[in-house]
Amino acid sequence: MKRLRFILGAAALAAVLMTASPAVNAQENGNRDENGKVVRGPYETNMFGDNWFIGAGGGVNMFFNEGYKAKIGPSIDASIGKWFTPSVGMRVGYSGFNGNLWSDEPSELGRTLDPDEDMYLQKFGYMYIHGDFLWNMSNALGGYKQTRFWDFVPYLHAGYFRSYGLDGSDFYDNEIAAGAGLLHNLRLTERLDLIVDMKATVVNGRIHGSDEVTLIPSVTMGFAVDLGWPAFMRSSSVIGAVEMANLDQIVALEASALALEVANAALSKENEDLAAANNKLQAQVNSLKKNNSAGTVDADAFYKGLAPMAVYFQIGKAVLAPDEMQHLEYIAKNILAKADKHSKVYITVMGSADSNTGTPAINKKLSEERGKYIADLLTTKYGISKDRLVVKSEVVKAASEPALDRAVKFSF
Repeated sequence: MKRLRFILGAAALAAVLMTASPAVNAQENGNRDENGKVVRGPYETNMFGDNWFIGAGGGVNMFFNEGYKAKIGPSIDASIGKWFTPSVGMRVGYSGFNGNLWSDEPSELGRTLDPDEDMYLQKFGYMYIHGDFLWNMSNALGGYKQTRFWDFVPYLHAGYFRSYGLDGSDFYDNEIAAGAGLLHNLRLTERLDLIVDMKATVVNGRIHGSDEVTLIPSVTMGFAVDLGWPAFMRSSSVIGAVEMANLDQIVALEASALALEVANAALSKENEDLAAANNKLQAQVNSLKKNNSAGTVDADAFYKGLAPMAVYFQIGKAVLAPDEMQHLEYIAKNILAKADKHSKVYITVMGSADSNTGTPAINKKLSEERGKYIADLLTTKYGISKDRLVVKSEVVKAASEPALDRAVKFSF
């Protein structure tokens, strides 16, 4: 047990020292507010299929047991897990391969005397199927940052331990084991990490014929692949946890209610502006019908003179909400479908996203997905010719009103 405390204490001290080092602190650049303070969420709840990972690696282990001399043996790890928040996750893993020990006495696990060591080498196979509770210390203390290069993840583990060796051995081969570890995640790409897994496992020594507790430290290195959506989105407006007296809680909730009323008023104003824009467009369409019947208006010049139109998306989404789907239907049937009939008129579909949230890579992908999504609707649902559509995308930087840039805009 003294060895276990020493190993775990050394690993924890190393993690704290590396987390506090200037090299690691430098990773937090870009993850602070205007006052230089680290931003720690809150974050939106992810989907079930998001933030999964699978990993595998190889390395070494050692079996420490009273009365035996430890010898290095090979070890392999494989696991699958999921992050529920940027700081908390779980995984199920397999560890094992081969355990080696030097003994003064021969046994079923080894009867050949090694002349150099003057001891008997005991060899047996083992497997450890375990569940792990993961705590990402880097995200918990330094705030979540998707592009951070080095994450430190302490964890606790427990599970089923089985040893196997020569036929006829009389030791107990099924036990419950537990321990702790430290996982190092080094980000190589958006979905690929280099992992270094350091763990200590405690199990009853009966698994190889001893009456003492066995300590098994191991170190493996390998790779982990992220599955599903690999990031977390910070919530745009969430009431922070209130850790004050009841009166302060009431004041905070009232302030939140007032803020929601102001937001609703802003949305009502935006709806009024959209209705006014629709009325203006309808008037332009009616004017076009009237003048076309008289043969006095050039359709190409008319459409190019129209003000840009848009449909709006919720933050982080690439599909329209039901109210905006109605808005699209109006534009498609009353304006775009008519423009499609004029041989000289081409419709520009501009997908856009704002840079106030998310990484540049996520925003670029989001703007492209929005443009393609709307273009597909126009061709498949509203019968507009694909040859008439020019699909583009953009990310609006430093937008004063980000909600107005989470959109797809139409122009001619």
